[in-house]
Amino acid sequence: MIELQPGKYRRNIIRLWRLLGLILGLFIFYLIAVSINLFWLFGGMPDLVTLENPKSELASELISEDGKSLGKYIFKNRSPIEYDQVSHNLVDALIATEDARFLNHSGIDPRSLARVAKGLLTANSGAGGGSTLTQQVAKNLFETRSEKYRGLLGKVPVVRTVIAKTKEWILSVILERKYTKQEIMMMYLNTVSFGNNTYGVKVASRTYFDKDPWELNVPEAALIVGMLQNPTLYNPLRFPANALKRRNTVLGQMMKYDYLPEEKFENYKAQPLNLKYTIESHNTGLAPYFRESMRGFLNAWVKSYNEEHDADLDLSTSGLRIHTTIDSRMQRYQEEALTEHMRQQQKIFDEHWKGRNPWIDDKGREMPGFISKAVNRLPHYISLKALLGEEAAMKIMRTPYKMKVFSWNGEKEMTMSPIDSIRYYKRFLHAGMMSMDPRNGHIKAWVGGVNFKYFKYDHVKQGKRQPGSTFKPFVYLAGLDKNFLTPCDRVMDQPVTFGKEDDVPEGYTPENSNGSYSYQSLSLRQALGKSVNSVSAYIIKMVKAKTVIEYAHKLGITSKLPETPALALGTGDVSVYEMVNAYCAFANGGYRTEPMTILRIEDRYGNVLQSFHQKQNQELNENMAYDMLYLMRGAVEDPGGTAGRLSSYGVTQGNEIAAKTGTSQNHSDGWFMGMTQHLVTGLWVGGEDRSIHFRTLALGQGARVAMPAWGLYMQKVYNDQTLTEYRKGPFVKPANYVRDCNTMTGDSTNTYTPPSKSDDEGVLF
Repeated sequence: MIELQPGKYRRNIIRLWRLLGLILGLFIFYLIAVSINLFWLFGGMPDLVTLENPKSELASELISEDGKSLGKYIFKNRSPIEYDQVSHNLVDALIATEDARFLNHSGIDPRSLARVAKGLLTANSGAGGGSTLTQQVAKNLFETRSEKYRGLLGKVPVVRTVIAKTKEWILSVILERKYTKQEIMMMYLNTVSFGNNTYGVKVASRTYFDKDPWELNVPEAALIVGMLQNPTLYNPLRFPANALKRRNTVLGQMMKYDYLPEEKFENYKAQPLNLKYTIESHNTGLAPYFRESMRGFLNAWVKSYNEEHDADLDLSTSGLRIHTTIDSRMQRYQEEALTEHMRQQQKIFDEHWKGRNPWIDDKGREMPGFISKAVNRLPHYISLKALLGEEAAMKIMRTPYKMKVFSWNGEKEMTMSPIDSIRYYKRFLHAGMMSMDPRNGHIKAWVGGVNFKYFKYDHVKQGKRQPGSTFKPFVYLAGLDKNFLTPCDRVMDQPVTFGKEDDVPEGYTPENSNGSYSYQSLSLRQALGKSVNSVSAYIIKMVKAKTVIEYAHKLGITSKLPETPALALGTGDVSVYEMVNAYCAFANGGYRTEPMTILRIEDRYGNVLQSFHQKQNQELNENMAYDMLYLMRGAVEDPGGTAGRLSSYGVTQGNEIAAKTGTSQNHSDGWFMGMTQHLVTGLWVGGEDRSIHFRTLALGQGARVAMPAWGLYMQKVYNDQTLTEYRKGPFVKPANYVRDCNTMTGDSTNTYTPPSKSDDEGVLF
C-alpha cells in the first residue's frame, strides 16, 4: 500500500481548491457576462422596470353596466385572478406535481437539479424536470427564449438553451426577492397555457368545467394541473384516455405528499372526467353582434390614444376594461325573446313555402337564376375563379362535403356542396333588435341577428331596409310642427293623387294596405294607429317630402332618403339603430340624445383612460314630442290599432305604450317600434334578400313578424323586479301641456278633406 506524503497530499488539496475556485470564478464570470450581455453574445435581460411591472398578453374585456362580462377581444384568452380566488385543491395539486419544495427553495431547487443530472447520467427519462415554478414564471412571463432576448450565441442550438436556462435562474432569484410565494404562484397560474387558446386557470376552469377556479373539486383540480405538462397530449377533448391517466398521476402525487388520504385517492381515481366544455370565443357569450360592432370603434380609439399619449395599447393584448351601457339582464331577455319568436316565424315560413323556393318577383313568380347570381356575387367563388378559372371554380362549388350548418333545432352536420349551402341558408328569416334609454342615450340591448356564429351580418346598424309605416311619425311630425295640422284634427280617408305639380308627371296615388278607402273622417290618432296610407299621403302632399326629410334627419336618421311622395309610406332604407335613435326624441321631451355604447375605458389595473358623456340637443318643443306620443298610443289603446294584440302579453295594463308597426312593399320587411316611459325598442324582420318574404300581408305584416318579439321581451323586462328603472307607468306630461282631444266634440274638431284625383291643388274643406 502506497502512502501519500503529507506535503504531496496538502498540495493536491490546494490544487483541488484552486480548481474549484477557478470553476466557481468562471461560473460567476459567466453569470455576470450573461447578465450584462457581454460583447452582445448572450442577448439582453428584462430590465428592473419590467421585472417590477410584469405584463402578460391579456384580452380586452367588455363589461355591462351592471358589472357582468359580455366577452373579450381574444388573442390569447386569459383573465387574471388573485390567490384567494383559487381553490386550495388546485394549489395542493400544483405544488405536489410541479414543484414539491416550492415553499422552501429560493427560485432554484438543488435537489431537482441533482435528480436531473443523475437522470442524464443513467439515461433515466423519468427522472423529471429541474425547473421550479419560479423558473417557469420567468420563462412564460418574461419570454426569456424569445428572439428579442437572443444574442450572437443564440444561433447555436444547445448553447441557446443553456443561456436561456441561465437567464431563468438569474430571474428566478430576483423574482423570489421581489415577490411573495403566493404572488409568484399566481403569476404562473395566470399565464400558463391549458390548450384550446385557453390561458390562465380562471379561463381553464370555465372552459373545461364551467366553474370558477375557487369552485374546483379535487379531481377537477388534478385534471387542470395535469394538462400543464403537455396541453396537447393531455387535452381531455381530443385525448380523454391520456387526460384521465395524467389526472390520476396528479392524484397520486397529492397522496404521496400527504395532500390526499389513500381512501380518497382510490375514490377520486375511479371517477370519470365529467367535463362541461364551454369554450369562450368571439361567437359565444352575450351580445356578440354588439361586441363585433364595437371592434372597429375601439381599434380606432386605441390608435388615436397611442398617437396622443405615445402608448402601445392593443385591443387584443393590453387587457383593457371597456365599461359599456349594455344591461346584461335586458340583453339576455332580448336575445331569448327574439330567439323564441324567430324560431316560430321560421317554422311558419317553411310551412308557407313548403315544396317551393321563396325567392319571387313582384308578380309572385320564382326568379330564374337566383342562386346562380348569388354564387357569382360570393367572394369565395370570385377568388376561386380568379385563381383557377371558371370551370374549376364551379366544380369546387358543386362538390359536396360534410359541413356543420345552423338549424333552429341545433347545429347539425350535413353533406352538401357550397351551392347547396347557399340555397339552404337563403331560406332563413333574419332580424335585428335594439333598445335605448331615451333619457341618456344608453343602449341597453343589441341583437343583430338570429345566430352570430353562422350569420355575421349585423341587422341593427349595418343593415338598412325600408321601414314602411314606422316612418309615418316623421310625416305627421312635419305636418304638426309646420302648423298645417293639430293633433285633434281629422282627415278624410280617400284617394290622394300626386301629379305634375308634385314633380310626379306620370301620376301616383298611394293605396291603403287593404286596397280600399273608407271615405270616413279619421282623427290623426286613428289614422296613425290604423296606419292609413291615404292620410300620410295627404300630409306629405301639404308639407312636401323635403320637409319630412329635414325632420327625420334632425331627429337622428342619417341615411339618404328619396325626395318623393312615396317616402310617406317609408320607402327610404334606414337601419334599426337610426330608427331607435330618432324615436327617442319623442320619448325624451323633444331632446335628441346621441346613442351611447361605452361609459369608460380602463387599463388592466383599473386606471381610467377615458370617460364618455352623453350629448343632447333639443330638436322639438316638449309639447310637440308629447303630441306625437299621444298619437302613437292609438296603435295600442284604440279599437283597430295595429298593435292592439300587445295586451295578450300582459304589458299594457297600468302602462302607456306608444308604438308603430311597419310593413314594406310585398311584405319584404316587417318592423315594430315600441316606446315606454324610459325605453325605446325597435326591430326589423325579413329575408336576406327583398325577394324572400311571405306571400300574404296577413303573415308578412310587422304586427305578425316583428311585434310579438317586443311583447315577449318587455314581458321579461317587467317580470324582473331588479330592473327598477324600467317599470310600467305613464309618459311624463309636460307641465304646461293643456291639449285634450278627448274632450272635444266632432263639431269643434277640424276635418280636412284631401283633394280628389281631379283636383289640381290641395284644397281644405
